[in-house]
Amino acid sequence: MATVSDDHINIDIESLMEYVRFLERRIRELETERASLRRELKYYKSEVEKLMAPPLIEAMVLEILDDNRAIVKSTTGPNLIVNISNSIDREKLLPGTRVALNNRGSMIVEILPRSEDPYVRAMEVIERPKVTFNDIGGLSKQIQEIREVVELPLKHPELFRELGIDPPKGVLLYGPPGCGKTLLAKAVAHETNATFIRVVASEFVQKFIGEGARIVREVFRLARRKAPTIIFIDEIDAIAAKRLDVGTSGEREVQRTLMQLLAEIDGFDPLDNVKVIAATNRIDILDPAILRPGRFDRIIEIPLPDKNGRYEILKIHTRRMKLAEDVDLWRIAEMTAGASGADIKAICTEAGYNALRSKRKIVRMEDFIKAVRKVLGMPGARARGAYNSVGMSI
Repeated sequence: MATVSDDHINIDIESLMEYVRFLERRIRELETERASLRRELKYYKSEVEKLMAPPLIEAMVLEILDDNRAIVKSTTGPNLIVNISNSIDREKLLPGTRVALNNRGSMIVEILPRSEDPYVRAMEVIERPKVTFNDIGGLSKQIQEIREVVELPLKHPELFRELGIDPPKGVLLYGPPGCGKTLLAKAVAHETNATFIRVVASEFVQKFIGEGARIVREVFRLARRKAPTIIFIDEIDAIAAKRLDVGTSGEREVQRTLMQLLAEIDGFDPLDNVKVIAATNRIDILDPAILRPGRFDRIIEIPLPDKNGRYEILKIHTRRMKLAEDVDLWRIAEMTAGASGADIKAICTEAGYNALRSKRKIVRMEDFIKAVRKVLGMPGARARGAYNSVGMSI
């Protein structure tokens, strides 16, 4: 009778143990795969349920009733009396809240987050302008005034509380084109940490009745929510011209937009830490209602620069230029009487081009003389000179 050796028995036991370990590993792999398939199945079931679920209806809460019901204004049209789901936090359910209604039973099933008009949200300046007050020449008095009106109340409101006075709400900058009104607003945006919202007044003028007033409300609502905020309204004369008894339907819509702006600046709702800066070069046509104290507490003239101002502006725009020894900035300042800051910047740029045309990397006095003759001979510069000679009064 044959016998089995101990070595052969040991080999069989080892192979059996290896096979058991293989089966255990395989079981673990299959369990992991099953868990993954279950998660995937759960995901696809939820996606199918979303596809098959009826859409929700957006509505706004008008009034909360005592019996766990509410009156809402549906976007589909009528006002509805609906039930409130038990999962809704009643403390968060206030008049004016956006909610979602179940399509079948019209029950409030969700509180929607606050929405903002994308058109209005795009007006917020995210990246700060690089312009500082050091980049503005000839306007030291105006810089001091605008810092007192805008920057000081935002940075040190306690000073006004101690004095017992209300800080100014806004400032109106007026003067000829190209004299630094928008530049001042950019510098304020750079110097303060406040939210900066820039809007051209013509953007308030919309095609449909009531849209302009709605956008004004949305802009100030966004400003209050993100306070401290500075709102800069450029070319405000586009909507703030004197109101007339007669006019087209379009003019009446512009007047309604103006009335909404007046109400937002000095109405029932306080501006708090919201400051308004407006700019125009046609103050003579503005409506008296917007010029009174309480709306624009400071009206600052941004005039054409004098000789000293032109010299400061020349220094600012030539500080990175390679100038020859014969360049006399004081003489250029005398030659540019009646020029605006924008004209002087154009003169410096044109002088640089004159040097490039002569294949030089240094700018000479002759380049500036040619640039002055060319730039100040343009129709725009002559028009600014006429503006300054006539003068404007409030």
